[in-house]
Amino acid sequence: MINIRSNREIELLIIAGNIVYQTHQYIKPFIKEGITTEEIDRKAHDFIISKDAIPSFKNFNGFPKSICTSVNQQVVHGIPGNYKLKNGDIISIDIGACYKGYHGDSAWTYPVGKISSEKEYLLNHTKESLYRGLSAIKPGNRIGDISNAIEEYATKYHLGIVRELVGHGVGSNLHESPDIPNYGKANSGPILKEGMILAVEPMLNLGSKEIYIDNDNWTIETADNSPSAHFEHTVVVTKDGYKILTGE
Repeated sequence: MINIRSNREIELLIIAGNIVYQTHQYIKPFIKEGITTEEIDRKAHDFIISKDAIPSFKNFNGFPKSICTSVNQQVVHGIPGNYKLKNGDIISIDIGACYKGYHGDSAWTYPVGKISSEKEYLLNHTKESLYRGLSAIKPGNRIGDISNAIEEYATKYHLGIVRELVGHGVGSNLHESPDIPNYGKANSGPILKEGMILAVEPMLNLGSKEIYIDNDNWTIETADNSPSAHFEHTVVVTKDGYKILTGE
């Protein structure tokens, strides 16, 4: 079942989404050569708590940290630890915050210092693919319209589309129906309705679409060791389109 949220619920989801956005803005200046992913996690955790919210990912299905930090060839679900960021790295930071029982969820991929033109290409086009997907959101359209918009753009720029991982509904649970793949047929899938809350999140690779799960049973990496990027916003479907809840 796909939930349609009430005005009161949407107000709480707006606050949760804004806390996620603020957390991204807070940690952004610290994303520099020499900082560990553990230190970034701790800063994000403390900031979320300071906003009377709870990190959504902490202990979610056993995940041990408050945010996900995925570096270079890591696609998603990287566990913060002792790794020190290096000049030329890219890092995808996925943040969730729960405010009074409602979740916000957003990921962004950041450059560390000066990155290669290839990584710049990957970041630019993965971010644009997110906004192409969002542009398909309005009542009466279908989930497949979002998926198809992302796929067409990513394919045009020869990026590998991770197929095993998808966007999703968000609300009183971190992951709800519907699934939102980053590939698919236009005019297919569930119909979009005002009041739906959706997390759209293309995960694109500079090389092959193939992935594998690391020995920690969480971190997902590209099979060919190529860099990967991840951009995600939580949005609410409005009467004439959508509104981003996790910042611009």
